[in-house]
Amino acid sequence: MSKGLFITGTGTDIGKTFVTALIVKKLRGVALNAGYYKAALSGAEAMNGTLTAGDAEYVCRIAGLQVEANNLVSYVYEAAVSPHLAAQMENCPIEMDKLIADFHKIKTQFDFITVEGSGGIVCPLRLDKKIIMLTDVIKALNLDIIIVALAGLGTINSTVLTVEYAKRHRVNVKGIILNEYESDNFLHMDNKEQITFLTGVPVLACVPPNAEDLALDVQILAGLYEEI
Repeated sequence: MSKGLFITGTGTDIGKTFVTALIVKKLRGVALNAGYYKAALSGAEAMNGTLTAGDAEYVCRIAGLQVEANNLVSYVYEAAVSPHLAAQMENCPIEMDKLIADFHKIKTQFDFITVEGSGGIVCPLRLDKKIIMLTDVIKALNLDIIIVALAGLGTINSTVLTVEYAKRHRVNVKGIILNEYESDNFLHMDNKEQITFLTGVPVLACVPPNAEDLALDVQILAGLYEEI
């Protein structure tokens, strides 16, 4: 039986893919059959006439995952905009049935599947005759989440809002990971303390800049994954 966990963030460009890669690397480092999936990726680069799923490619490279990166992403768009808008611009709307089917196909290949979201948790994937929000995908795949947040100024607001939005939509938050954390920075230390106090959600790990490993016991990490 496979187990899964969803990685979301407090916004774009907060290091969600970087942290996701460290998570998969950590699991694979103890010979766990760990894989990766992403529903939609926008801002892909065109190489030799083919769009490359850059986030998936990065995770595969860092984690040593020998899989064709584009096969781990259901929808790949070139436009560097929100997935719902990229889908409209490129006339390729996202369908929930395809996401579920692709996820279950990947589920047969791995024991631990780390699913990376797009942008922050309030990310629309489709806004036309159908409405698909990122939280709809999380619930359809029956996943709990970890929130990746930056350690610096402003993170209390964005992290608390992300946690509250998840709770409002009945999404279970397993924990928070602070990225670009400096252990000697008083602001970062206080942010960690206040986020835990205000949300009641544990900070599972603090990731320093340019980290090559996730400072989280692998048994604790693996225990965050639930059967799917």
